[in-house]
Amino acid sequence: MKYLLMFVNNDETDQRSEAERAAVSAKIGAWWAEHSQAGRILTGEQLQGAETATTVRHDHGTVSIVDGPFIEAKEEIGGYGLIDVPNLDAAIDMARSWPWGGVVEIRPVLEMGQES
Repeated sequence: MKYLLMFVNNDETDQRSEAERAAVSAKIGAWWAEHSQAGRILTGEQLQGAETATTVRHDHGTVSIVDGPFIEAKEEIGGYGLIDVPNLDAAIDMARSWPWGGVVEIRPVLEMGQES
């Protein structure tokens, strides 16, 4: 079953030093390599900051385009991984082992043609 892991950042409360960030980044690289080689990670990317976002809003037939994120928030999606694992428990196990800590949101992927 496919799930999307969304890795949530909160840079305002992250008090890690540059050295600590570098060490955790190395652990993330190892985590990513392990799960990719095992065939559990299908794809994924780190995202640029929310300040680089462009939002397209549809509202009753009117379309507006805004620089920046849709909402103001302290937390933002910093990256994602599309995974293929047997069940939600396996997805939770992967999220538990995420080296950065913080929040990992898990959502099942609705394949095209499936009903929710």
